[in-house]
Amino acid sequence: MSSESKTVESYVAKPRTLADLRAGITAGTTKAADLAASYYDRIAEVNPRLNVYLSLTRERALAQAARVDETAAKGDPLPPLAGIPVGIKDVLVMEGAPATAGSRILEGYRPPYDATAVARLEAAGAVLLGKVNCDEFAMGSSNENSAYGPVRNPVDTERVPGGSSGGSAAAVAANMAVATLGTDTGGSIRQPASFCGVVGVLPTYGRVSRYGLIAFASSLDRVGPFAANVRDAATLLGVIAGLDPRDATSSSAPVPDYAAESDKPVEGLRIGIPAEYFADGLDSEVRAAIERGIAALQAAGCTLKPISLPLTKYAVPVYYLVATAEASANLARFDGVRYGYRSPSSDTLSAMYSNSRDEGFGAEVKRRIMLGTYALSAGYYDAYYLKAQQVRRLLAEEYLRAFADVDAIVTPTAPTPAFKLGEKTGDPLAMYLADIYTVTASLAGICGVTVPSGTTAAGLPVGMQVLAAHLNESAAFRVARAVEAAKL
Repeated sequence: MSSESKTVESYVAKPRTLADLRAGITAGTTKAADLAASYYDRIAEVNPRLNVYLSLTRERALAQAARVDETAAKGDPLPPLAGIPVGIKDVLVMEGAPATAGSRILEGYRPPYDATAVARLEAAGAVLLGKVNCDEFAMGSSNENSAYGPVRNPVDTERVPGGSSGGSAAAVAANMAVATLGTDTGGSIRQPASFCGVVGVLPTYGRVSRYGLIAFASSLDRVGPFAANVRDAATLLGVIAGLDPRDATSSSAPVPDYAAESDKPVEGLRIGIPAEYFADGLDSEVRAAIERGIAALQAAGCTLKPISLPLTKYAVPVYYLVATAEASANLARFDGVRYGYRSPSSDTLSAMYSNSRDEGFGAEVKRRIMLGTYALSAGYYDAYYLKAQQVRRLLAEEYLRAFADVDAIVTPTAPTPAFKLGEKTGDPLAMYLADIYTVTASLAGICGVTVPSGTTAAGLPVGMQVLAAHLNESAAFRVARAVEAAKL
């Protein structure tokens, strides 16, 4: 780090790996209950400054830890995540725990069931610490849209952690959880992972069940893990992936052993380098860091192949038409009648609907609802929403052609390192452009992994995005692991 960065307030902590912790629990040298207690101590120490956790599920976590310790004491086989402390983004429901989605409109809502991904984590032995902060309804690129205040980046508390899963990324970077779950609609796992210097996974659309996810844009939303290293992230994905009868969009494709797949060498893999992702607008230090990562892949035996993805320039407008249209439909259910916030200052049913939504939703959510409603309205549907869906199809086909010639594609995850809090809140378009390198994969439905690829001179993390074809997470993990091994 530069001398400048040494004066920065930082809460980054050395992470504990899943494998080491599980080995200690298996051997009896580490108690799951003590481990959980140590993480709650860390949360109590750091959370007042970083604003990562919105609520804690201490009773449930300690009961799970006790079950793990009892199993270990008997010498019985332990599940893959036995005793591992995990945080859950607050758009995924947990039975009895507050589910806010970062919004006032869900005030007081405590769901009566678990999301499938949450239930699978717990069935695998994970200790669920609590719910972490996020942009309201996962709409944002900085975590400044949360109704409960912004999350601060543990690397530099004057900067954003990225969004919308900023709390999930910050929790791992600050060692307030070993791993977390987040969601990605247009970059909401990958961009925060890049800004906070951790690993984030975008699974193929349908690879992980969306049951129990509070919807933003149903054809784009995906659930994925954050971890401090690629192998841990691969293990997490292996636990939560797979068919779910309660989600008609979930895939029945077999789930590989992702952790084992990530160990495979990359020699001979063909890596696509798209020219459009290295054009004007890319920060020079980010470019240099990604180029070092690409050189490391070449040194590991990969073959580099220049490619072109010319439709990339249409991705941001297409995304902000499709996503906002789906949001306008999904968020119509929040009306103040059945659950959540209800305005006290209404004397008619119509006023109650209007006031509840006006007072309960934040500015960015209302902006996107209005954009989406406009795009779906009579006279504009064909010109905006339908056209956007047609271009989306062309984007997906462009990726299919690219993956016929390469095994993976590498790009920067974000055009800049983490920016200052408040720097872009007054310019929504500038904020939307922070997603310029991530929305294409979201629209195409393909998978990807963001892996740290060095830092800037000021010590700010830079993430490399590794994209792979549908259901080929294994290739993305292999490439990401090779970048990680280079210790850039």
